[in-house]
Amino acid sequence: MENIGLDLHQRESQLCILIDEGEVIERRIRTTPERLTAVLGPRAPARILLEASTESEWVARHLEALGHTVIVADPNYAPMYATRSARVKTDRRDARTLADALRLQAYRPAHRSADRHRHVRADLAVRDTLVRTRTRYVALTKALVRREGFRLASGAAEHTLAKLAALPLPPTLAAELAPLVALLPGLDQEIAAADARLAQYLAGDPVVRRLATAPGIGPVTATAFVATLDEITRFATAHQLEAYLGLVPSERSSGERQRRGRITKAGNTRMRWLLVEAAWRVLRSPRADAAPLRAWAERIALRRGKRIAVVALARRLAGVLYAMWRDGTSYAPRPAARSAAA
Repeated sequence: MENIGLDLHQRESQLCILIDEGEVIERRIRTTPERLTAVLGPRAPARILLEASTESEWVARHLEALGHTVIVADPNYAPMYATRSARVKTDRRDARTLADALRLQAYRPAHRSADRHRHVRADLAVRDTLVRTRTRYVALTKALVRREGFRLASGAAEHTLAKLAALPLPPTLAAELAPLVALLPGLDQEIAAADARLAQYLAGDPVVRRLATAPGIGPVTATAFVATLDEITRFATAHQLEAYLGLVPSERSSGERQRRGRITKAGNTRMRWLLVEAAWRVLRSPRADAAPLRAWAERIALRRGKRIAVVALARRLAGVLYAMWRDGTSYAPRPAARSAAA
């Protein structure tokens, strides 16, 4: 069976085919379904290695439909690039390196999420963009209104237009705000629709409902956690999951010297941000079941400062959610004495 390395790019990709007889075929092709079919469709079933990227999933599925065996590899796995020169890097060399790694089995497969969770992550990304856009529009509206001596009362963003209509705005200011006033209703409507889809997903997934019982974890965070991790059995321990999310300290130690720095920030940025926001909510929450976690973080804050304590609490929340998902249990706080001892 032939070994094929495919160095994917947005418009054009590099192909390297290693034939059993020792022959090497190298080609540059456009990254379109039609060209992939024309070049690789007539060939006998082969093994194809490509790096995980934005385009990798649809390309892998298309090639699998053509009868090939496709491996999507983790690009952070250094041994996969052992045959590549560090001084000269070209697409042609990269494709040959992938083909050699496939022949030598020097790769680490990347996890490929289920279709359902991929689409949920896309929905969450769109919702996040809509909310951030509305936040920017509302902030600009408040700034322009304040410039003219008026103030908008604090409250939910979806009530901005009603509060704005209650103010006696001069015609000039009203004309300046008109584009934002025209756009905000559509944003509110789309965010409400996204929230409705999220509620539907929450109602139909028992794991998400269970995770949402933890302090500081709302529907968005619980849904994103499940959709990002896809399968909890991928991780043998909570520490593996925390490292996957980039919530563990970086380290450069040698001999007797140990140096630990800031968190690695590996993995999904949005999921890490959601867990940090959840940690802030726990610190401010009056809920009784959040008291052990809050007390634990406050003790760290006294020694290291509040920001470090919040990141540590986000890491601990990730471990709590991992245990809840793995064991199929709802949140149950530890007794205060036991938590303090831990």
